[in-house]
Amino acid sequence: MRSGHPDFRLGTVLATSFTGTLSERHGDAVERIPTPQRLIDWLAVYGLAVDSCTITQLELARELRESIHAVATAAAMQEPLPAAAVKVINNRSVQGQAAATLTPEGQRQWQLGSVSRVEDALSVIAADAISVIAGERDGRLALCASPTCRAAFFDTSRSRTRRWCDMNTCGNRQKKARFNARLSR
Repeated sequence: MRSGHPDFRLGTVLATSFTGTLSERHGDAVERIPTPQRLIDWLAVYGLAVDSCTITQLELARELRESIHAVATAAAMQEPLPAAAVKVINNRSVQGQAAATLTPEGQRQWQLGSVSRVEDALSVIAADAISVIAGERDGRLALCASPTCRAAFFDTSRSRTRRWCDMNTCGNRQKKARFNARLSR
């Protein structure tokens, strides 16, 4: 833990990693972006550095995060997508100024507007969520099998049967619980 805040749970898919900034949603929830500065820190980790962040922008980010989680959960469960959450994702996607650029190594990176704003970074996250939810990538949306977590994650494993959002946290915890249950019999 850095500066008294929980560590970020980083993943390879921007949108679902963003939803992971609130974990243990069905247990003792852990907020990983409790302050504007923590949102700035998280965005920087993903190459979306912004100049500053206000409380209002943090609230916009959390609204987007919860909307992505709601839509990804519905998509993973093959249920209708919640219209209000879809609207938030779409609105955030079009409200920013960001462009995809190519690095000399052939990787995509995002270039935010001339004055890097949180809204620009949120538009990148929203666009990534649209790409994932629309099925434009090789993989599938799934929900963590941990009853206290239930995080949406993007499964790119060969068999598409991954059960945990993160093996080092949720998966490990469940394996320990099963092991301890066997010992106590």
